[in-house]
Amino acid sequence: MKWLKKCKDRLTGLSDAISRFPLTTLFLLAAVLVNAYSISTEKDDTKILLTFILGAFLSAVTQVVYERFFSKFSSRLALMGAAIILTGGYYLIVRPAPNLSTEMEIRTVVAMFALLWAFIWVPVIKNSNSFNKSFMITFKSFFISLFFSGIIFVGIDIILVAFNELIFQIGYTAYPHTANVIFILFAPLYFLSLIPHYLRAKDDTIDQAAHCPKFLEILLSYIMIPLLGVFTLILVVYIFKTIGGAFWDDNLLEPMLVSYAITVILLYILVSELENKFTDFFRKVFPKVLIPIVLFQIASSVISLTDTGITHTRYYVILFGLFAIISGVLLSFLPVCKNGVIAALLIIFSAISIIPPVDAFTISRNSQISTLENELLKYDMLENNQIKPNGTVSEKDREIITETVHYLDQMGYLKEINWIPKNFNIYNDFEDTFGFREYHATGEENQSFYLTVEPPMSLNIAGFDRFVQTDLYPFDHNGEKEISHFKKESKTYSLLKETKDKRSDLKVADQNGKELIRFNTQEIFDKFDDYQADKGTIKAEEAIFTKENDRAKITIAVQNVSIEKQTKQNNAVVFVFVQIK
Repeated sequence: MKWLKKCKDRLTGLSDAISRFPLTTLFLLAAVLVNAYSISTEKDDTKILLTFILGAFLSAVTQVVYERFFSKFSSRLALMGAAIILTGGYYLIVRPAPNLSTEMEIRTVVAMFALLWAFIWVPVIKNSNSFNKSFMITFKSFFISLFFSGIIFVGIDIILVAFNELIFQIGYTAYPHTANVIFILFAPLYFLSLIPHYLRAKDDTIDQAAHCPKFLEILLSYIMIPLLGVFTLILVVYIFKTIGGAFWDDNLLEPMLVSYAITVILLYILVSELENKFTDFFRKVFPKVLIPIVLFQIASSVISLTDTGITHTRYYVILFGLFAIISGVLLSFLPVCKNGVIAALLIIFSAISIIPPVDAFTISRNSQISTLENELLKYDMLENNQIKPNGTVSEKDREIITETVHYLDQMGYLKEINWIPKNFNIYNDFEDTFGFREYHATGEENQSFYLTVEPPMSLNIAGFDRFVQTDLYPFDHNGEKEISHFKKESKTYSLLKETKDKRSDLKVADQNGKELIRFNTQEIFDKFDDYQADKGTIKAEEAIFTKENDRAKITIAVQNVSIEKQTKQNNAVVFVFVQIK
């Protein structure tokens, strides 16, 4: 039976992949076990998990390096040993940190990206098979393995749901455990089973594996290329239309142009061996069109660095722009069989971006610290290695200082600056440190946020006659509503909430209904209206409000407050303390 033979072939392919990539299999298995432990215990083991995944990438690349350049078993063991050492070195680097920083996460992702391109390119270096074939095989294998893994995952999930509903209940962790095994172990091994050994496989086997299916050829040639052509025309018209001004300030265009360059280069590689009028036109024209478009994008990015300095994201935008320009030039003149140079360039540029001292993070850190220092010196805000608050900073410079401080805080670089106060908290200490509130462009203020008091909250309750907890939602009733009543010296008093015209007041009245004291709760919402959404907490002393006269005293201690700027449906939970004099 054909289906039985196909299943047998697939199982054979999986076993061959395991024997061909034994170290990769061990790393993937270790990653599955670590992730399974994390799922079961709900502990974060991201550092170990990433270490094993990086080890899987490294060991897969060392295997194809061995297959391409070596033949002795001792060479294979040496390469596997090198992969283990590099993986262990990575873990020793990330282990001391309490959490993986954004910088380390990006470095890891970029390293894996470079290793993926090495995995595609190395097997066909100086080989009769072209890089285009290797890329197409990898491209197809990825989506085939993803498709089958998805089908298996959905099928097992359906079985688990049926078992849970019809037989007996199973733990909710069964589903993430299933995804863990399928997508971290099975999918990569199935992907590797589809990658041929380029030196041992017959030419017709390679050609068959690299063959572009008809539906993919139609998709690439007759759908993707025309759509990209229309998008290119729109881009060119926009550039010519706004070249005199708006283009240089349009930050939203930057990711669009980067995405466009990525699409052009990947599509060029995919259609390199397809022969029809659309692909011929694409290969002749688009690399040349790519060059001026990316040149404009780089110029725009460089201009924007004048005031704000370099961030790691902008570094990567400019670096990729340089790569895209060089690629456009090479693709315009080199034959398609030489497309492997694109992979070599990507690996080199990726290495540059993560290896000091010219990496994205060293340069961005130095640039941002320098930008902040220059802004502070402009307003004489740095004296004796300390920041002196200044409320006269211009709006433009407030924006630069705010964005720079936020970036340095996000990347964990503030602690490296000796003139930044120790234990500086950007959300609590910004205004006290710099002399002005964080800058927010018009329309970018927080529209809704929630604040709660930092624990512990200690209050002196001596002398008060009544303590009540209540909420200040002003739309739950209209008119007057009694919250609590109490007696003192044989007289009865009431704490009332009065709501009128979206305003809610707290007041204390005696047994005859005479008002003794009133507190306008809008004072609470007005005080917190310009706080930051990401601040999250407020100090206890910020949360206390007191009103007093010769008849009574009322103190409000805010427990939490919710601000809705658009609808004005503000709410708070408060402690109310009342003293009758």
